[in-house]
Amino acid sequence: MSSMPAENTPIAEDYGADSIKMLKGLEAVRKRPGMYIGDTDDGSGLHHMIYEAVDNAVDEVLAGHASMCNVTLNADGSATVRDDGRGIPVGIKDDDDHEPKRSAVEIVFTELHAGGKFDQNSYKVSGGLHGVGVSVVNALSTWLRCRVWRNGKEHFIEFNDGVPVAPLEIVGDANGEQGTEVSFLPSPNTFTKVEFDFNTLEHRLRELAFLNSGAKIVLEDRRHADVRRVELMYEGGTSAFVKYLDRSKTALLPEPIMIRAERDGVTVDAALWWNESYHENVLCFTNNIPQRDGGTHLAGFRGALTRVVNRYAEESGIAKKERVSMTGDDAREGLTCILSVKVPDPKFSSQTKDKLVSSEVRPIVESAVSEELATWFEEHPKEARSIVSKVAEAAAAREAARKARELTRRKGALDMANLPGKLAECQDRNAANTEMFIVEGDSAGGSAKQARNREYQAVLPIRGKILNVERARFDKMLSSQEIGTLITAMGTGIGREEFNLDKLRYHKIIIMTDADVDGAHIRTLLLTFFYRQMPELIERGHLYIAQPPLYKVMRGKSETYLKDHRGLEDYLINNGLEETVLIDGSSNERAGADLRAIVEEARRTAKCLDDLHSRYARFVVEQATIAGAFDPALLDDPARAAEIANELARRLDTLADETEKGWEGSFTDDGYLVTREVRGVTEAHALDMGLLRSLDARRLNEHYAQLREVYSAPAKLRRKSGTIDIFGPRDLLEAVFESGRKGISMQRYKGLGEMNADQLAETTLDRETRTLLQVKIGELDEADEIFSKLMGDVVEPRRAFIQENALLVGNLDV
Repeated sequence: MSSMPAENTPIAEDYGADSIKMLKGLEAVRKRPGMYIGDTDDGSGLHHMIYEAVDNAVDEVLAGHASMCNVTLNADGSATVRDDGRGIPVGIKDDDDHEPKRSAVEIVFTELHAGGKFDQNSYKVSGGLHGVGVSVVNALSTWLRCRVWRNGKEHFIEFNDGVPVAPLEIVGDANGEQGTEVSFLPSPNTFTKVEFDFNTLEHRLRELAFLNSGAKIVLEDRRHADVRRVELMYEGGTSAFVKYLDRSKTALLPEPIMIRAERDGVTVDAALWWNESYHENVLCFTNNIPQRDGGTHLAGFRGALTRVVNRYAEESGIAKKERVSMTGDDAREGLTCILSVKVPDPKFSSQTKDKLVSSEVRPIVESAVSEELATWFEEHPKEARSIVSKVAEAAAAREAARKARELTRRKGALDMANLPGKLAECQDRNAANTEMFIVEGDSAGGSAKQARNREYQAVLPIRGKILNVERARFDKMLSSQEIGTLITAMGTGIGREEFNLDKLRYHKIIIMTDADVDGAHIRTLLLTFFYRQMPELIERGHLYIAQPPLYKVMRGKSETYLKDHRGLEDYLINNGLEETVLIDGSSNERAGADLRAIVEEARRTAKCLDDLHSRYARFVVEQATIAGAFDPALLDDPARAAEIANELARRLDTLADETEKGWEGSFTDDGYLVTREVRGVTEAHALDMGLLRSLDARRLNEHYAQLREVYSAPAKLRRKSGTIDIFGPRDLLEAVFESGRKGISMQRYKGLGEMNADQLAETTLDRETRTLLQVKIGELDEADEIFSKLMGDVVEPRRAFIQENALLVGNLDV
């Protein structure tokens, strides 16, 4: 038995009173941001910054003091949130221990647990409970600026790294305005990714607009030349939300069933209806915060729904006629529901608020839903019978599926002692070490079986395209031989009563299909099966997609498989730079690693150019970048900008043939304009202020110094075949790619069966060299909607999806 070290040992000297650190104020937030804001690497924490500011505006809406919230993404990477509420109080806090005394605005942004939501007087219900919202935003921002329009005056305060630059000051009259505007720039010292995603923000703001009927939320993206703007306002509330979710499905009811009640300070707002699909989609919210894992409100809703449906089925005689016993799962087949509760002091299972645990909410929701739904059933007998008939069909199908399961089990199809004959099993019986590849067809299956590591890799060939479970009921799905084979091989069982993920026989389930249209279709069918029937498999991270190589390149007798287009570019660059020298605009010879760095810079610049709107001529923007036209300082220096416009014209003349020169450049309040007249026809290209003030311009300007160094004058690329002129990064890239293609033959690879076993092992199966794509579920309603749209019965949404995305097709088999 060891004894504790004496006080005079080195260990005791290392760990003493001085080792105890006290983090004061916002320092604690910067030290452990994940505790307050979420993950700082994957983007969730970054977007939570905006949500914290928006939640304050929405709380003003809930309290009846505001009607709108504007969210703007600015070109400099900052975000602005503006509301028309009462405005943050601007008075001096008498009980503030700080000297000198601070305004309430300053305290809100600099002190944790300071807010107006700790009693029931300022806000009856609120999403923010801990008073750490905007103070955390301030702590994790490079700068934050707040304007408050209150008491007829406009007030302003600015913070740098969480510290106020000066006390709150009055900067003008309010001119009839009221509300709060918060602008902030997330700190790159905290966040790995500091670029906001428009679609992520739109999804959350749309939820808030639905849940707060009549509230107007506007999201604007001003980072690019074309301003993207969506206005979110829904008078129907949860009813409109349900219709939005089911826009790709066929509904059984003309209008959703609405349930609204308030008891003991808790407000229940639910909208539900049934569609012709076989899948449940219930989204739960507490004080506008989504709960992915449900909670007491969901339990109360499900209990009431099952009881009301069963009672009506008995009283109407449908249950007796159909000779079925209905369960809660049957009642929820094809159900889409939004359940929103407003609770004065909600309790959640964790800081992420994914599950509501307030025990008092369940009986309130259960009672309200039971009464309102029973009344609706009585007042709408025709619709009620159609709902209960669908539930009875679900019960009959469940019973048929049970019998089918028993029959197939008796035959041994789902018996673990009778694994599918075509399954190539692995030797290791520890599921944590093993993986199963689901491959397409016998040809690929043969290659995979030879290529696998028999110790821990199993292979299951699937013949043809499996059943689309989006359009099939459970009993029909079980009758499918291929799906039965898949279920048996996995070992988990199927269905709510039997599925047990702990019995999963392989901890990595890897879909490995061909890189063609048929392979993509089979992969989508498998994903549909797993998402609809085994979502827990995805949630626990067991499902993957293999990433086989996309290209095969042959040079002499050697063959190389390349995983994707990026890999192909790398190969061509490596090949194209052999014995190649670049003579830059200053007559310096660049080769080897130096030239490779220049080519990589050219590739990054080309990516920026490709991301621009099609109305901007790429060759003009490229030369403008080299001329320095996108320096933000030029917007305040028209004389210097005019000189840059003339330089741009001269650079364009160097590109033109002798008979097509004559470019002229100018700079006005509208931006840059370059024109020329060739054979009586005027050609003009504009770089407008929308582009010059955009994030795209800032990104291009980041490349200015490197590009100027290389292309200040036309460069020359020298290789064995001769020397060619290079006028910019796109010229350089194309010349290197062209050189890299010489002496090679290339084919776009499609079938797994085309590779030898050793090649398949090296590129796709070997744990040391392969790449796997893990399947994850993002927003539940978006995932449900995309499967319904692409795999469901309704054609119109699918046609619209194809039309909207037609120009984004990268590889098309015709």
